[in-house]
Amino acid sequence: QVQLAESGGDSVAAGGSLTLSCTASEQRYVPYCMGWPRVVSGKEREVIAVVSDGGLTKYADSVKGRFTISKDNGKNILYLQMDRLESEDTAMYYCGWGPTWQWGGSCGAWAVDAYWGQGTQVTVSS
Repeated sequence: QVQLAESGGDSVAAGGSLTLSCTASEQRYVPYCMGWPRVVSGKEREVIAVVSDGGLTKYADSVKGRFTISKDNGKNILYLQMDRLESEDTAMYYCGWGPTWQWGGSCGAWAVDAYWGQGTQVTVSS
């Protein structure tokens, strides 16, 4: 089992920045994919960024150019740097993890649902 714990959520004004962190338990299973799904009440989850164990990243169009996903393998920490925040970014942000063996080694939005953390709330006021 992989345990994930997010932190860094806050209330900010539009145009501001936040950095979310996700501390993961020891990565025993490779290859894997990690990412940041977000959920707005009443809507489906949107995976906005993913990173493979090899460091390849993908972004949803809604955040491309504004958000940056990264990870510190030595500390098992996943980050999400969020810049130029918009009110539409208001959501509960989760850290997701999944093995990629079942997806032919591919890392994407479909591959980070095996485990989620408890979430951290981001509220952006316009």
